[in-house]
Amino acid sequence: MNDNILDVNEIDFQHQVLEYSFQNPVVIDFWANWCHPCKMLTPILEKIAIEANGAFRLAKINVDQNSNLAVRMGVHSIPHVKGIKNGQVVNEFVGLLPEAKVREFIQSLMPQPSELWIEKGHHFYQEGDWEEAENAFRQALQIEDRHPVARLGLAKSLFRLQKFSEAQSWLEDFPPSKEYSAAERLRYLIQEILKAENSPFPDDELEAAYHHSLRLIHKGNYFAALDGMLDILRQNKTFHNGKLKEIIVEILDLLGDAEPETRAYRQELASILW
Repeated sequence: MNDNILDVNEIDFQHQVLEYSFQNPVVIDFWANWCHPCKMLTPILEKIAIEANGAFRLAKINVDQNSNLAVRMGVHSIPHVKGIKNGQVVNEFVGLLPEAKVREFIQSLMPQPSELWIEKGHHFYQEGDWEEAENAFRQALQIEDRHPVARLGLAKSLFRLQKFSEAQSWLEDFPPSKEYSAAERLRYLIQEILKAENSPFPDDELEAAYHHSLRLIHKGNYFAALDGMLDILRQNKTFHNGKLKEIIVEILDLLGDAEPETRAYRQELASILW
């Protein structure tokens, strides 16, 4: 046994399986000594785990010794194999499968090439390396051109590089997904920035202040822009039918918590609204 193949029980299941699955996929093999198909399947799983050299963890659970855990995991017959990623069951099968099918099952749990590029993109974005983030998200989109996470990540990276029109183009016809709302908020922000950049200052005092803040964003002066927008919000909490609040939230999301000032601005926004 090694760190990639281990026996797991009810006590260490949380740590060795669920928590670990946020780092690498975990394959759970539910088995028992009296189960003949289990004795044929387990060596196949172990062989693939050794070949994978840490790409996934094989967690073996004896159902006779861990009956409560087996019931909790919905195991009613064995062998039963479950694939866990990020603390969730994402795939499973019951019964003995040929080795080729077992390999297909495990491959389905592995990060796809596009996901690896997306992970790199997020890392670079959080580090403030917008150009490398842009490159990584573009690589992901060459593999899967409609991937919503990659599209949003690329648009955010382009935004930080002040390539607003190109960022906007990646948000058009955005694929239905949980990222759709975030994409729409960013698209609206870019639309407002470009409109302000190409139109004269309005006469209304608050509108002029809003216009000025949008132009500051265009120049990359995010915190000066936030100061102006928060001042507008203090005077009119429903400015632009509440859209200003959404824009402020979007800017803070774009800046991310890596910026030490972000938390202070979030708190200031909350104090104004509540």
